[in-house]
Amino acid sequence: MNKKVIIALVAVALAGAAVAGGAVWYLSRGGSEEHAEAKEGKDAKDAKKKPAKKEEKKSELPPKYLTVDKVVVMLKHEAGDNLTHYLSADLVVATDAKREKETKENLPLLRSVAVKTLSNLPMASARVMTIDQFAGELNKAFDHEFEQEGREKPFDEVMIGKLIVE
Repeated sequence: MNKKVIIALVAVALAGAAVAGGAVWYLSRGGSEEHAEAKEGKDAKDAKKKPAKKEEKKSELPPKYLTVDKVVVMLKHEAGDNLTHYLSADLVVATDAKREKETKENLPLLRSVAVKTLSNLPMASARVMTIDQFAGELNKAFDHEFEQEGREKPFDEVMIGKLIVE
């Protein structure tokens, strides 16, 4: 008698699991076809009521971040200053998935432009600049470099990941 009860309970549990699985599958599809058609009709009406967006986002893809590590430069000497001053920076380049490969190919150029830009700073200026000011100077330099070459910049902006002025 116990075997019959156990078999009956297992059968009920399996039937319940099958019904629950079927319900999950059915609901994951969005319900019946009539429900889907009604939903599409409602979405079309809602789309007509909503005003169109004036500006669309450039890309719905998440940004990609590439690094240019250890850009080290000697800062310009000031009159009467016998000490050598250095600046070390790690740069972070923000781009998207479509331009990631091209940006990677341009990392040596980015390092070169960064060295040229940062090495022209006198210590007195570098000492009082904020992170945003350093990033702004670098972004201006990159914009200018790519404009001179007649190419579009393959990234959105350069940010400072780490900065040491000594």
